[in-house]
Amino acid sequence: MAGRIEGRTAVVTGGCSGIGLATVRRFVEEGARVVIGDIDDAAGEALVTELGGPEVVTYVHVDVTSKEEVDALFRTAKDTYGSVDIAFNNAGISPPEDDSILDTDLDAWRRVQEVNLTSVYLCCKAALPYMLEQKRGSIINTASFVAVMGAATSQISYSASKGGVLSMSRELGVQFAREGVRVNALCPGPVNTPLLKELFASDAERAARRLVHVPMGRFAEPEEMANAVLFLASDESSFMTANTFLVDGGISGAYVTPL
Repeated sequence: MAGRIEGRTAVVTGGCSGIGLATVRRFVEEGARVVIGDIDDAAGEALVTELGGPEVVTYVHVDVTSKEEVDALFRTAKDTYGSVDIAFNNAGISPPEDDSILDTDLDAWRRVQEVNLTSVYLCCKAALPYMLEQKRGSIINTASFVAVMGAATSQISYSASKGGVLSMSRELGVQFAREGVRVNALCPGPVNTPLLKELFASDAERAARRLVHVPMGRFAEPEEMANAVLFLASDESSFMTANTFLVDGGISGAYVTPL
């Protein structure tokens, strides 16, 4: 079935790579107009050309930790396409200096919190007035399976930030449930994205330690997450809000994974 979000306007942060990129492409396939927020200008402009030009896709350079730039991102969506129907707040980082609490310094902690958690707060704050005025909208915030269980490989600030995203999504979903706005948290398991590849490229043992906990025996592909985001964005999930949407290959359901 095509056209599940036909004519709707979506804003996707972190839309030039990984889950965000796969979702941008999926949204366009399903008839949406998409505003991409990212810092990779070359990739962003190339995507506009690839996916049908400015009538379909707009790219905006945005630092997701800046309120002014995030506000401008959502204002561009409204001014360009007339509405803000979907917000996929997906930008995030997982730098190598974010490790055990014993090794992670305060600067690394704060940087991850700003990009992963504060940015979601800013994006929700910017999107909600448009959606409340329309009396409709779907917000999908990228959390993680580590928001609901401990990670096999410690990333203390990343895990804490994703727990915050999950909690905030629940609260917003409850608060605005009767206003026509749904807010859900996507909780991916490990996904085969540039972020994960970079994290494990120099540490095969760490990658193997993560993979052994996945009952399916593999990492997810970005397109699998994009399909989950599409479901949450569309009317197919119309009775879902404040939800922890785990797409994790069975990690959260496993006690022991057979090898």
